[in-house]
Amino acid sequence: MHFPIRIIIADDHEVYRDGLKTLLKKAKDHDLQVVGEAANGRELITLCEQLTPDVVLTDIMMPVMDGIEATAYLTKNLPAIRVIALSMFNQDNLILDMINSGAKGYLIKNAHKDEILEAIESAYRNNAYYCRSTSLKLAKLIAASQLGAAMVKPKVVFSEKELAIIQMICQEKTTKEISDAMFLSTRTVDEYRIKIRDKMEVRSTAGMVIYAIKHELFKV
Repeated sequence: MHFPIRIIIADDHEVYRDGLKTLLKKAKDHDLQVVGEAANGRELITLCEQLTPDVVLTDIMMPVMDGIEATAYLTKNLPAIRVIALSMFNQDNLILDMINSGAKGYLIKNAHKDEILEAIESAYRNNAYYCRSTSLKLAKLIAASQLGAAMVKPKVVFSEKELAIIQMICQEKTTKEISDAMFLSTRTVDEYRIKIRDKMEVRSTAGMVIYAIKHELFKV
């Protein structure tokens, strides 16, 4: 029997909670159910203990108890609940604190609806999710975190050309720069990127960098 993904939203701004709840309700192609809302970490914990949702979307900075402390509690006491952090820009240290507290990933608060839905389904399947706007600097920090250690994919074999491209991606080279260095067309480089992502079983450049660092394909 199929069940909807049960979600709790935690944020101290009611307008933001309402907007996110409306967005999730309108996602007709996704079986989602918002079962509760919290204005702070303490309310979130109480609701989670009562309702045992599948996924929690929580702000990091909240009054009474912040998202970091609440996530740490949920990870220890209700580990089946998957937590996604909701972040503002330029909060790298707070994002890392959330990840080290047990969050499965994070989203920038103004993320596109498709990315929010993708993150929820990824977390529900117990897969790490890296926001598409993740900087390579943050990706490298995540690689050294508990999430980077826990969610690393099995190692696969890459060709010499693929390894060279992986190195340049980790060095923040653009597709054009990789194209010039490898004497390949930009289209061919893009095809290699897709092939490498598929082999790594990741969805983003950040995921590629984290995989490469964890498997020692690139050293920071």
